[in-house]
Amino acid sequence: MAKKTVASLQTSSKRLTKAIKMVRSEKSGAYTFVEQVMAPELVDQWISKK
Repeated sequence: MAKKTVASLQTSSKRLTKAIKMVRSEKSGAYTFVEQVMAPELVDQWISKK
């Protein structure tokens, strides 16, 4: 399960997006959130990775 945040970050001339996805731990089975700031074009590719 993944969620793309609504807020977008803008630094100088680059437009960036902060993406958050839920990752399940294999050891405990608990979910953790992984955040990353990246270009908007790369978000779908990053979310689809396991």
